[in-house]
Amino acid sequence: MRTLLWTVQVLLAAAFLAHGLLLLFPPASIVDQMNASLARWFQLFIGISELLAAVGLTLPGITRIQPWLVPFSAAGLMFVMISATVFHLTRGEVSSAVTTAVLLVLLTFVAYMRWRVMPIRPRIAA
Repeated sequence: MRTLLWTVQVLLAAAFLAHGLLLLFPPASIVDQMNASLARWFQLFIGISELLAAVGLTLPGITRIQPWLVPFSAAGLMFVMISATVFHLTRGEVSSAVTTAVLLVLLTFVAYMRWRVMPIRPRIAA
């Protein structure tokens, strides 16, 4: 179970790192399309939030410094994924809504497991 949990955490971190970078540095070919659907300031806000959460899903657990940040990062991204799912459904983008819903389920799994079932123990100060 520990290996599965770490695998899911790393894959989620990679997905949100990639999406955060896409929002921060969009390819020229899709800038107009992105700006038509979301304000640029909101894209920057979500991009930075996703980058920070990607770090929060992995780094505190690896270093065991402030490991409580792992479930909090997952919980924060849960709100983003709920909002993204609703956004895509209102636009009729069912495949994107399904993707965000799957990410929501995986984030819920990580948040619950790291909060209640298998929390990461903090490093003991020497």
